[in-house]
Amino acid sequence: MVQVTVWNENRHEKKNPVVRDIYPNGIHGAIAGFLEEAGFQARTAVLDEPEHGLTDEVLQNTDVLIWWGHLAHGEVSDEVVQKVQQRVLDGMGLIVLHSGHFSKIFKVLMGTSCDLKWREADDRERLWVIDPSHPITNGIGEYIQLEKEEMYGEHFDIPAPDELIFMSWFEGGEVFRSGCTYKRGNGKIFYFRPGHETYPTYHNKEIQRVIMNAVEWAKPVQRNRPVYGNAKPLETITEKTN
Repeated sequence: MVQVTVWNENRHEKKNPVVRDIYPNGIHGAIAGFLEEAGFQARTAVLDEPEHGLTDEVLQNTDVLIWWGHLAHGEVSDEVVQKVQQRVLDGMGLIVLHSGHFSKIFKVLMGTSCDLKWREADDRERLWVIDPSHPITNGIGEYIQLEKEEMYGEHFDIPAPDELIFMSWFEGGEVFRSGCTYKRGNGKIFYFRPGHETYPTYHNKEIQRVIMNAVEWAKPVQRNRPVYGNAKPLETITEKTN
């Protein structure tokens, strides 16, 4: 069974009654809930827990980490970020959602500012499937339509994705690379744009399907990890004479 940890700041839920009404168990609770219903083993972790809930034991028992953050990126410990980065390099999958584009962990793994345009104006969003053969799009039609969402617009300052899965169009005219995959070390990363806290996006069945598909895609492969560093020859090296 795939073990998933859903990480969330859990700050909007405490400060904003609108968010609390939409996600009474927190964004993390909503995501963990539909993952458990689908047969995944899901736990949650939040910013204000010791080590942000991402202890060595939790990380070692996480196949895929889902990350949602917004208000408090700067409060995330650099030490925890380094541990998460190493786990990704070792093979743990990472799914970064919405405003997690500005998280320390995503910026470290991307090596860029990860900046973008944004607007809160109840834009309609249409997420077009760019790669219909990709397993993350399994069960999804030509596009997903969200009647109200926060706009993110290009230019999105990220490295060129290994694979571009979704491209969004917004009612105000902007477009955005909304589903991007990367490989870092032995791990796989998926950035997925939708999920502003004041909209019920994570209750949308198609959005849930994409996240579930992404968990299956990002889970570690079952193989021995490569060995790095100084290596003995596999064959006898012929002695060279001058």
